[in-house]
Amino acid sequence: MDMAPKEVIEFLQSTARSVGAEVTSPWFYLQFGLMLIAAGIAYAADAAIRARVDMTSLAMRWPLPLRHFARVLVGSASTAVFAVLVIAERVTMYHLTWPSRSYLLMVAAKLALAWLVIRLITSVIRNAFIVKLVSITAWLVAALSILGQLEPAAETLDSFAIEIGGLRLTPLLLIKAGALLIAALWLTNIASNFIESRITRASDLTPSVQVLLVKIIRIGLMVVAIAIALGTVGINLSALAVFTGAAGVGIGLGLQKIVANFISGIILLADKSVKPGDLVTIGDNSGRISAMKTRYISVAAGDGREFLIPNEDLVTQKVVNWTYTDKNTLVKVLFSTNYDADPRAVCKLAIDIAGAVPRAIKNKPPNCILTEFAEAGMKFSLTFWMPDPDGLDNVKSDVMLALWDAFKREGIRVPYPVREIRVRGGALPVEQVVEVSG
Repeated sequence: MDMAPKEVIEFLQSTARSVGAEVTSPWFYLQFGLMLIAAGIAYAADAAIRARVDMTSLAMRWPLPLRHFARVLVGSASTAVFAVLVIAERVTMYHLTWPSRSYLLMVAAKLALAWLVIRLITSVIRNAFIVKLVSITAWLVAALSILGQLEPAAETLDSFAIEIGGLRLTPLLLIKAGALLIAALWLTNIASNFIESRITRASDLTPSVQVLLVKIIRIGLMVVAIAIALGTVGINLSALAVFTGAAGVGIGLGLQKIVANFISGIILLADKSVKPGDLVTIGDNSGRISAMKTRYISVAAGDGREFLIPNEDLVTQKVVNWTYTDKNTLVKVLFSTNYDADPRAVCKLAIDIAGAVPRAIKNKPPNCILTEFAEAGMKFSLTFWMPDPDGLDNVKSDVMLALWDAFKREGIRVPYPVREIRVRGGALPVEQVVEVSG
């Protein structure tokens, strides 16, 4: 480990002497009091501005960038007012006394302006955590630069080092790499979203091809961004061979399912066996595919539930795709009548009812057949076609209700079992006789 304790101690001692000399001066307390007055006025002004300005309708007629800038500025009104007041105090003291006696006010004004500028710049980032991280980091760098301690602090952070496989890791290197990675990944996300919006509007691409292209582009841009960020800070990618080797062992031992699901997702997108919008049945789960992710697909059941099914299950298990090559769906309705009914009249009645269904395909006429002379009565099978499987159960229910009404109207009875219990010769013995009547 490469350390420089002597330089660190000297830096801390010089800083302590500078701070001690500043604190012992009576001008320090005057400047500190002026800053407290400015902070109080800024807080009151911020409360008054927030109470009188409607943030939702602020600058509604302005262009979007100016409207966004105005809202951020109003949200940071306390900082802006504080910076203006401290600058005015600094200018006043600068002309009334020695410049060094208002040094603290100058530093406070610069820090406030730096925070205001950083707040305006980071307002374009949507992730709240990233905004806080970037804002605090950038403000600390600006503060060190304003105080003239940026270079000594960088040298101090660079003095602590660990050698790993020919790679010299220092706190300064990690901070630079982290900042560049965040910036590169943020820009990558913006570029990926822009490309995704273009791809999804391409009508000549199927949904599965669109998802596959978006995923490949996202992964490619992410790899390029990481390589550029690490190369910019001077990290040789070949020096990371030890880490990639360890990651490969970890994947082989503990991340098998994740890798299997990822590869399965690529296979599903490539072979187009399922795609967003398909109606599928996987095991006991049925619904329409709403999204295809790297690890799983989301199947919306239609009742508010969504099944998250791993991609590996779709590759290794039986999947019923109702809309794979043809969305036309055959609807089958099974029913029975007693033997008093005329089977030909029953079939004609059922065909007429199915033909009257609004969603039935007209160029594929319904069909009704007698399937069995059962013990309880005659069994029939009514089939007809729909253009898609949406609302299949509702259509079957409507047809069965129409059959029930027609049977009541035509005097056709549906068989059902009847059980009679006869008791002979007192309470015991009891003999059960089951009769089935139409």
